[in-house]
Amino acid sequence: MTKHLLYLFVLVLTCISCSQASKKSTTLNDTGVPLKMAEYRSQQIQDVVYHLWFNIPKEKELPITSKLVLKANINDLSHPLYLDFKEDLSSIQKIIVDQKTIPITFEKEHIIIPSASLELGTNTIEIEFIAGELSLNRNSDYLYTLLVPDRARTLFPCFDQPNIKAKYNLTIIAPKNWKVLAGASVEKEETNGETTTYQFRETDKMSTYLFSFVAGEFNATLSSSSNNSMNLLYRESNEEKLNASTEAIFKLHQSSSNFLEAYTQFNFPFQKFDFVTIPGFQYGGMEHIGAIQYRESSLFLDSSATRSQELSRAKLIAHETAHMWFGNLVTMQWFNDVWMKEVFANFMADKIVNPAFTDINHDLQFLSSHYPRAYSVDRTRGTNPIRQKLENLNNAGSLYGSIIYDKAPIVMRQLELTLGETSFREGIREYIATFAYKNADWNDLVAILDKKIDLDLKRWSEVWVNSTGRPVFSEEIKYDNAQRIKEFTLTQKAEDGSAKFWPQSFDIQLVYPDSITSIAVLSDTPSIKINEVLGAPKPLYVLYNTNGYGYGLFPTNEMVATHSAAIEEEVSRAHSYLNIYENTLNGTIAITSAIDNIKMGVSTESNELILRMLSGQMSNLFWNYLTDKQRTQYQEALEELLYHRLRQPESKNIKKTLYKMYRSIAYSQSGIDRLYRIWNKEETIENLVLNKDNYSSLAQQLALFGHPKAKDILAKAKSGISNPDKLERFKFLEPTLNSDPAVRTAFFKSFKDPKNREKENWVQTACSFIHHPLHQKEGIKSVGISLELLEEIQRTGDIFFPLGWLSSTIGKYTSKEAYDMVQNYIASHPELDENLMKKLLQATDNLYRRQNKNI
Repeated sequence: MTKHLLYLFVLVLTCISCSQASKKSTTLNDTGVPLKMAEYRSQQIQDVVYHLWFNIPKEKELPITSKLVLKANINDLSHPLYLDFKEDLSSIQKIIVDQKTIPITFEKEHIIIPSASLELGTNTIEIEFIAGELSLNRNSDYLYTLLVPDRARTLFPCFDQPNIKAKYNLTIIAPKNWKVLAGASVEKEETNGETTTYQFRETDKMSTYLFSFVAGEFNATLSSSSNNSMNLLYRESNEEKLNASTEAIFKLHQSSSNFLEAYTQFNFPFQKFDFVTIPGFQYGGMEHIGAIQYRESSLFLDSSATRSQELSRAKLIAHETAHMWFGNLVTMQWFNDVWMKEVFANFMADKIVNPAFTDINHDLQFLSSHYPRAYSVDRTRGTNPIRQKLENLNNAGSLYGSIIYDKAPIVMRQLELTLGETSFREGIREYIATFAYKNADWNDLVAILDKKIDLDLKRWSEVWVNSTGRPVFSEEIKYDNAQRIKEFTLTQKAEDGSAKFWPQSFDIQLVYPDSITSIAVLSDTPSIKINEVLGAPKPLYVLYNTNGYGYGLFPTNEMVATHSAAIEEEVSRAHSYLNIYENTLNGTIAITSAIDNIKMGVSTESNELILRMLSGQMSNLFWNYLTDKQRTQYQEALEELLYHRLRQPESKNIKKTLYKMYRSIAYSQSGIDRLYRIWNKEETIENLVLNKDNYSSLAQQLALFGHPKAKDILAKAKSGISNPDKLERFKFLEPTLNSDPAVRTAFFKSFKDPKNREKENWVQTACSFIHHPLHQKEGIKSVGISLELLEEIQRTGDIFFPLGWLSSTIGKYTSKEAYDMVQNYIASHPELDENLMKKLLQATDNLYRRQNKNI
């Protein structure tokens, strides 16, 4: 071979090699946090420590100059180091790797550090940048981070995946009158002129979504009498609420922690146990390590609070405390298993509240809180399995919903019932001990529990965890000539038409004029024979799932619908109402029968939990399934029924529930007049205790219903609000209650600007006013905007906002025009993210059923 040919040969090989290397080095990079990149990085990187500095100016319009010093051990340099940063290139000011400044390479939301600039072993990377603000909730005098599920990368460069846990050394420079809260205690505090520098101790190891800080004008209080010293930051100014709630908040946190330490046999796992309440917070709570965030109105209650509100607060606190073990101590490998942390938080919360609320029927509470919400998704065309697929973390927010929060606890209770409480608890303790401060997935837990039961847990998991939908049960009862049962067959089929079935246990009852026969049923095959009842006389009717453990749509009929209120046992009565309601939506019970059944329940029900469930059912049927003519026919009688019962001697809890139901439907002239007299304090109803917030809300309801003095009512209500956060919210909502449709429409159109959507909780309330059934004649003209903005809202909004946005806009409609809008949108968006499409189908289920004559 000549030198010339040899040179060409080497050159070709070099080009091929370079091309392959180049291809190899870029195949991992894609927008977001792709699974392939995350899997590689989890092997490439370890021992990560983030040193972060944020200089927060008092003026919210000014940028937050920041610095990151990242230390990490690198095991593999076959690919560059990708740091996630969902910001503009202009936000990155300088990069220094091991004391050498390197050019800035930024592609597809990633800062790329070339392999040539790194070395195997320990590396130090310094980045000067402007903090991203997408998830930095800035207000005029406070801010807070909210970084779940993939929002840490919107604030600072990082490895934004749950299985790269890291320690944080945080320094914040803030206005000197501000307080700060983060995942570790303040080690050093120094004031210089108008600013104070807070240097925090190094945190425990945590995933990026659990890192947080809060800074602003907050009040603070400390509980040192508990096992764990606890700090609380808050902005609530109502003295009655503060006096009534502060001690209770600390006690509920401590009792929750005590329970979890005993249940898991693992001490509280982190340095500190602090929390902050935030006005208009997007969620009920968020479990940041060392700095839990809560919606302020959920924690601070006063003497007007019902027992259900107190229970909800206790469950919320127990839920977030449980996350310290389930999610924070043991964290999922990838967000496809986000349900695991949520199911255990909810499941444990249900266990934790029992000792503190001995007057509550907790089986009833479990049924009434989880089942309606789980069914509200599982019955839809947009239902999803508990464990979902996730190829890119930027779609993780769409995984959240009632299947995770409500169906999963039902499934976990079935699993506990199957294993036995002792074996289940032992399995959980082994799981916690094995994976403490590490990451685990569902299969890791299955492997532990599988050793404690003969059941094929993987097969069980396939239908309950990895599949969608619910079973529909049907009965076939044959009688002999003496009208005694000679055959009783119970069959289950998947609602979606597939061949799967759900092994489960529940009770049934044969109801006779003077007795009841109860039978425990194990439905472990598609069709079972219930031989225990053979020879029994023909019952008046059969009640299914009377203990509330089963899951699915059970047989019922019009006779049961007329007897629900007479069922003595509370769980059985509640399930009867729920089952009739679900059968109504499926078209097997007439809507008039269902509403008459609910009316009977409303007139007699003495349990607050059941009454609240009935209230939700009535609201949905009344506003979404009755025609305008039917609504008019039912409204007067329903108003009178509720008002009459409001005037009767009842407990405070029952009165508040009845009042909320009455307020939601009393839009007739007489109803508006009564509500006005209550708001103006001309009429007092015994045992109905309303606070300032209730009166503000009632003023808004009067404006929504078109009271002729609405403008004056709102002005007076506004003048009585002293808390600046609540006043700001009231002013925000005012345009949505304007009598001029053009004003409401213009305000809704303003949501095209992301800045006007920052207060997501407020936005959802605003949309529910603008698109209320009483406003839909005008609202339909702008509702298409909600669909146009959907994909942008998924990109910019927090995890619950896309569904909340849809539910409070297009989800409020049942007309043919709205149905066509949805169908056209679906047809014109074939590439819409699958999980986002499911959210659209969930939110528009009522619309679909109405137009397809399901009911």
